[in-house]
Amino acid sequence: MTGSDDINGDSDNAGAGVGDDGDGRARRRDKFSGGALLTSAAATMLWCVLFTAFVSQPRAVAGVQLYTNTFAVRLHSGARDGTGHIDEAVAHRVAKRAGSGFENIGKIRGTKDEFQFVHHGLPKIRGRRSLPSVLLLKKDPSVKSVHQQPGFKRVKRGYKPYIPSLYLNRDEFIASQYRQYPVKPIEIDEDLDRYGKLPMDPLFKEQWYLRNTGQNGGKPKLDLNVRAAWAQGVSGKNVTTAIMDDGVDYTHEDLKYNYNARASYDFSSNDPYPYPRYTDDWFNSHGTRCAGEVAAARDNGVCGTGVAYDSKIAGIRMLDQPYMTDLIEANSMGHEPDLIDIYSASWGPTDDGRTVDGPRNATMRAIVRGVNEGRRGKGNIYVWASGDGGEADDCNCDGYAASMWTISINSAINDGQNAHYDESCSSTLASTFSNGAKDPNTGVATTDLYGKCTKSHSGTSAAAPEAAGVFALALEANPDLTWRDIQHLTVLTSKRNSLFDAKRRFQWTMNGVGLEFNHLFGFGVLDAGGMVSLARQWHTVPARYHCQGGSHTNIRKFTTKSGIILKLNTDACRDTDTHVKYLEHVQAVITLNASRRGDVELFLTSPMGTRSMILSRRPNDDDRRDGFTKWPFMTTHTWGEYPWGEWILEAKFNTPNRFSQQGGTQTNNGQASRADSTLAANSDLTANADRDSGGEEGEDDDYDTVHTGFLKEWTLMLHGTREPPYSQLSVRDPHSKLAIVKKAHTIAGPDTSASPQKQSAY
Repeated sequence: MTGSDDINGDSDNAGAGVGDDGDGRARRRDKFSGGALLTSAAATMLWCVLFTAFVSQPRAVAGVQLYTNTFAVRLHSGARDGTGHIDEAVAHRVAKRAGSGFENIGKIRGTKDEFQFVHHGLPKIRGRRSLPSVLLLKKDPSVKSVHQQPGFKRVKRGYKPYIPSLYLNRDEFIASQYRQYPVKPIEIDEDLDRYGKLPMDPLFKEQWYLRNTGQNGGKPKLDLNVRAAWAQGVSGKNVTTAIMDDGVDYTHEDLKYNYNARASYDFSSNDPYPYPRYTDDWFNSHGTRCAGEVAAARDNGVCGTGVAYDSKIAGIRMLDQPYMTDLIEANSMGHEPDLIDIYSASWGPTDDGRTVDGPRNATMRAIVRGVNEGRRGKGNIYVWASGDGGEADDCNCDGYAASMWTISINSAINDGQNAHYDESCSSTLASTFSNGAKDPNTGVATTDLYGKCTKSHSGTSAAAPEAAGVFALALEANPDLTWRDIQHLTVLTSKRNSLFDAKRRFQWTMNGVGLEFNHLFGFGVLDAGGMVSLARQWHTVPARYHCQGGSHTNIRKFTTKSGIILKLNTDACRDTDTHVKYLEHVQAVITLNASRRGDVELFLTSPMGTRSMILSRRPNDDDRRDGFTKWPFMTTHTWGEYPWGEWILEAKFNTPNRFSQQGGTQTNNGQASRADSTLAANSDLTANADRDSGGEEGEDDDYDTVHTGFLKEWTLMLHGTREPPYSQLSVRDPHSKLAIVKKAHTIAGPDTSASPQKQSAY
């Protein structure tokens, strides 16, 4: 692997964090679950796929690659301390020898021999590399490799900018943000006997996602059920959530007593004070608002109440610079992994419906190191907002939200429907809440800049911190939960409740073991009370294994007229040390190119009949050059299923004119509905399933445009356990998801591959 993002300077080491033994075999131990050591060639290939598949090349910004004045410098000689780390004084001397302008900022988090250098004599961003600076550093005998860091865009999810047409003037906008909310008495209601006293904070009655009584047109009791968790005596004590964002106002009266200074840092300015930079348009209020959702104090007469109001928050300021770098992200996600339990991220690649991007090498290694080694081996929990690109985007094109190492959270509004900005994808695990329905200005009530409060926090930005708060409650109830335990608890306790797709594109359906899921909402809305209750009796899930289930490497052509179906039979690595019997995550690692990438749709069907849309149409994506290169499309929809048998991958074009001429239902913009276009595509795929889809590209009376695609490679990656994951858990509710899955596992048995076909969700 090549590319300036490889901070190791060695393609064979791009998956660092895996470990390597003396004879070069990849070595991997799931410390978080007491897993077995993997030394097979399949495991080696797996980790190469996971860590380097989609981070090997820097991405261009607006068609031009930009470079920062930051350098990743790897040293190979010099004094080392007792842990094998290179002494930082060596790096200081290297920077000094390089001449004026260079400064060693410090060691890259989680590494032994890699340092971040800044050249103050260079522009912070420029359109080309500074080769003289690189060569100057490389001449030093202590330096093994040098890589100038590319700059790329990362955006906050949910920030609503100042729009002049909505306000008489900017002063009115500022005044609206400064609004104070007086303390008002809260009426006694019938729930008091069951859950105890209500919080007395002035905005609590506006926090419908904590207690939905039907305010602002909402559906009563459609909320996070946090009061049921609080009634069990948990409030997030001894748990720290890091808000990776544009800073946190840790002097805010509602936050300062829950602020963890030791776990905080400013990677935008390289100092320990992650205070937001104030601007007139309130742009840097994002992190402070997210922090209040998690840990705003209770009963202090200020703003509202946090989901985990006795938990701690750490501020990691890392979004407030013109361009992001791999090192800023990696340092942020690897900062104090034994002090921080949960990392909450409400940002990601641009949600424009045409971007395909994800974490680079150093960042990926930091995340993997966090889930393996963080929290003293139990693993850090990374919570990610799924994205605000709406139906024109797909969060499986976001390598952060679609990672199996993160928990991707979508949002619903207060009457149960999806928000208009919600993206859909098969990697979303669950949902929380954001803007209200009947009143679009009814957002999430939380803390704001200048010691103020707001009721207008919005987007999936607001959803991720709510989930982080729920996970903090679960961790207080059971501090021994691993990062995988949290994911299993999320699947088993999230509820369908009243969530629905307002446009009826995606329906609720059951997978092969009876778990309900929705392409928008994952396994449902988080239930804090249910999660805390199950967490108290939880037993750590068995060791996790990773199996390469097989691959197709023959190039297959598909066109607007004719899609393709590829079938792959797998024994799920039976009789090997990577055998998977009970699924968690499934990845289809795909390389393809198309004359219009945005019209490509991909579906993956499991042996138990669960059909996942792993890529939906993105009308704004007109790429015809880059396509997807070893991109890991992930689905959680097959959770708990058996993996052996026939997997089916479908690739097709969803071109609007094609389906409108075939009678598809029209939307306002002339595009066929996703459900109808899928039905039309299925008939085409069935007709062409047993013949090659080759042929000359040409015009046809039934098509305005004939697009062509080439699927070059498909590798099936199966991740899960060899042992039944819930065998040690007792069933207390015969109607619970736990009971349903345990019964399915008992009836089918671990050696049974046949099962009835399940209805598709699409």
